[in-house]
Amino acid sequence: MTDLTDFQRKISSALPHIQMRFQEPLSAHTSFRIGGPAEVMAFPEDAAQLGQLLEQSALLDVTAAILGAGTNILAPDAGIPGLVICLKELSQIRQLDETHIQADAGVTMTRLAVFAAGLGLSGLEFAHGIPGSVGGGVYMNAGAYGGEIKDVCNSVQVLTADGGLQTYSADEMDFSYRHSRLEEERGIVVSAVFELTAKDPEDIRSRMQELAAKRKASQPLDKPSAGSAFKRPVGGYAAALIEQAGLKGYQVGGAAVSDKHSGFVVNLGGATAQEVKDLLKQVSDRVFAQTGIRLEPEVRIW
Repeated sequence: MTDLTDFQRKISSALPHIQMRFQEPLSAHTSFRIGGPAEVMAFPEDAAQLGQLLEQSALLDVTAAILGAGTNILAPDAGIPGLVICLKELSQIRQLDETHIQADAGVTMTRLAVFAAGLGLSGLEFAHGIPGSVGGGVYMNAGAYGGEIKDVCNSVQVLTADGGLQTYSADEMDFSYRHSRLEEERGIVVSAVFELTAKDPEDIRSRMQELAAKRKASQPLDKPSAGSAFKRPVGGYAAALIEQAGLKGYQVGGAAVSDKHSGFVVNLGGATAQEVKDLLKQVSDRVFAQTGIRLEPEVRIW
């Protein structure tokens, strides 16, 4: 048996009631299927356990990395020393009244949309098929096909940097394109309330099926990726600019611009984080040289 590191020993003995795994491969928890081991990966089951993990890591002088569904993360090849907190176990959905539902941070966007549809509540159809969880979706104001989290979010419960629970209204979240106030703060989404509209469940499911068909037809869902690789630039679309630059299918090692949708970077098999980073930089540089438009990664690079 491998000897425990000092950090592994201290945090596990301080919080024996919280599920933890040591040297857990990040590649098993990211949609890119890339990333070395996390020294400690913890799986809190509620906000109290999440707070205890943050408090203990601060006492041990370690800054925790927060992981949801891992669908927008490029994890480093060398892995992460210290603590990664995975929010997958925060997975409850509750109907609050006729038009409001509350979902924990670890609930997937697809499961949330299906839950709402089952209640005959419309507004989350765009979220069906978006990879990722409620926590990440709220954090970055995820969106697709004309819909965004800000359109349906009523309030967000956040564990703040000082360990307190704070509820922010949608206005207080300062939502904009792929942005919320949490980009500048160290708060962690615990749950969110969504305000929806009653509608025929069959109409809702029909719209969800329509969007699923569009995704299947246009996106490389058969290969590991982190969704859209670049943010939408002002005055254009990343995929069109990349294709115009002749970079569709462009490859660095095992990483490539998808030949199905130029806005996606895919793992062809065995790609490293460094290869993905090199590819993102080369694509951004080439597009900038040709158009003067600088593409910025939408993928979160750890």
